[in-house]
Amino acid sequence: MPSGPPPAPPDALRATAVALLNLSGLGLGYLLLRRWIPAAACLAATVVLLLVALPADADGVSGAALALYAVFLLLAAVHGWFAGLRTRLVWPGQRPVALVLGIALLAVPVGGALWYDSAQNEAVERALLARLDRADQQVSAAGRQDFATAKSGYRDALAVYRDLAVHHSGSRAAAQVPDRLKTYYTTVAAAYSHRDYCSAVEPLQFLRTVPDSMPKDQLGTLAHWPDDRLATSLYECGAGGLAEGGTGWVTQFGDLLSTFPDSSQAAKVVPAVDAAEKKAAKAVSGKAPCTAVTRLHTLNTQIIQLSNGTAAQADKLTAVAGRADRSGDSGEFECGVKQYKDGDFEQAQQTMQQFATDNPHHRNLARARKIAIGAEVAQTLPAAGKKLPTTASGGGIPVTVKNDSPDDITVLYTGPVTGSFTLKACGSCKAYSFASSLISGWEPCSDSGKNYPQRTISLPPGTTYFVHKPKNDSTATPGSDTAKLRYGYIYTECAYTTQSLGSSY
Repeated sequence: MPSGPPPAPPDALRATAVALLNLSGLGLGYLLLRRWIPAAACLAATVVLLLVALPADADGVSGAALALYAVFLLLAAVHGWFAGLRTRLVWPGQRPVALVLGIALLAVPVGGALWYDSAQNEAVERALLARLDRADQQVSAAGRQDFATAKSGYRDALAVYRDLAVHHSGSRAAAQVPDRLKTYYTTVAAAYSHRDYCSAVEPLQFLRTVPDSMPKDQLGTLAHWPDDRLATSLYECGAGGLAEGGTGWVTQFGDLLSTFPDSSQAAKVVPAVDAAEKKAAKAVSGKAPCTAVTRLHTLNTQIIQLSNGTAAQADKLTAVAGRADRSGDSGEFECGVKQYKDGDFEQAQQTMQQFATDNPHHRNLARARKIAIGAEVAQTLPAAGKKLPTTASGGGIPVTVKNDSPDDITVLYTGPVTGSFTLKACGSCKAYSFASSLISGWEPCSDSGKNYPQRTISLPPGTTYFVHKPKNDSTATPGSDTAKLRYGYIYTECAYTTQSLGSSY
C-alpha cells in the first residue's frame, strides 16, 4: 500500500495561491495544504508582532522587528509556493477561488499596517500634546517665581514651543503654539501688568529676544509686543529712581535713549531730569541745604554720565548738568551756614572755603570768607560760634597784636566784626620754656630792645575772640584769647610760643 496520496501534477496557479495566502501572516496557505507546524509558526510570528506593536505608541515598532517579520513572511510565501506546486488543496476545490481568496486576504496585513500607522500617528499627536501641556505647566510654574529663578524654565518651555512649531508643524500641538505664546508673553511680563516697572525691565528685554529663535509666522504681532512696554518700564523705573535719589536711573534712562530714541517715553527723559535739578536747587533754601547741595553735585555727575552714554538729547542733558553744578556750588553757602549754626565748625569752615573757591564772583563771597574765619576760631573757642559772622568791619577801639614768636603767625578774630591778618616772625625771638611761663611776673612782648612785628586794628566794643596760629606747617597748638573790649582802653594782644617735652603752644 502507498504511504500517502500520490503527488499532484505541478500547478503554478495553486502554488501562487498558497504563497499569497501565507503573505496574510495567518499561515492560511499551510492550512490548506495541511502543513500544521508551519501554519502554527506563521500564526505565532504574527501574534508575537502584535504583542510587540500593540498598543500603538509614538515610538512604533522597531525597524529590526518589522524587517525580521517581513523576511519571515517572504520565506513563508516562497516555501508555500514550492509546497503548493505539487500538493492539492483541502479547500477550496477551485484553484482560481483560492487565488482570489489569497489576493483578498492580502488586505489583512495591508489594512493592519494602515490601521497601525494611523494609530501610531494618533499616539504621536497625543505625545506632542502632552509635551505642549508640560511646557504650559512649566510656564505657569515659572510665573509664580521671580524672573531670575524662572528664566531657565521659560527658556525650556520656549524650546518646546519652537520644536513643535518647526519640526512638527502639521501637528495639532503645533497649531496651538501661537495661542500658547500669547499666554507665554503675558506670563513672563506679569510684573508690567502689576505696574512693577523695575521688575518688568529684565523680563521684557528677554521677550525681545524670542524672535531670534521662534518663526515669525508663529509670533505675529507678538514680535513687537514688548517694545512699548519695555520703553514705559525703563522710563517709569528710571523716573522713580531719579526721584528717590538712587543711581540706577542713569542705566534705565540710558537704555531707553539708546534703544528707543524716538519713543514718547524717551522724549520725557530731559524734562524729568530737569525737574529733579530744579527740585534739588529749590531745596537748598529749605531745612536740609547740605543734602540738597550733595544731591545737586551728584546729579551733575550722573547727568554727564548719561549724556556721554548716548547721543540722543545729549546737548539738553549737558545744559541741565551745568545748571546742577552751578546750583550746587552756589548752595554751598547755605550749607555752610547750616553747619555753622549746628555747631559743626570744622565742616562749616571747609564748606565755606570750598564755596569761595567755586564761586569767586558770588555776591556772598565776602561773608563766606568771614564765616570760614569764625568757624575756625570757634573750633578753639566754641563760644565764638554762638553768633554767625557778618560782613561788618571797623570800630573805635584800637587793639594791637604783637608777635613774640619765631614763626609767622596768622591772627584770626571774630565777634562784632570778623577778620584775619598775618604777622611776620620775630627774628630775634625764640620759644619760651613752659617752666618760664609759670614764673611770677613773666610777660611776653615786654623786651623793649626787640622790634616785635605788630599790627593795630580797630574793633567795636563787645567780646572778640582771638586765635593765633603759626602760618607754616607747624603742629603747634594755636593760642587763643577772649577780650571784652570797652571804650577808653588800649588793648594789646601778644602771640608767643612755649615748649614743653617737644610740644609747642
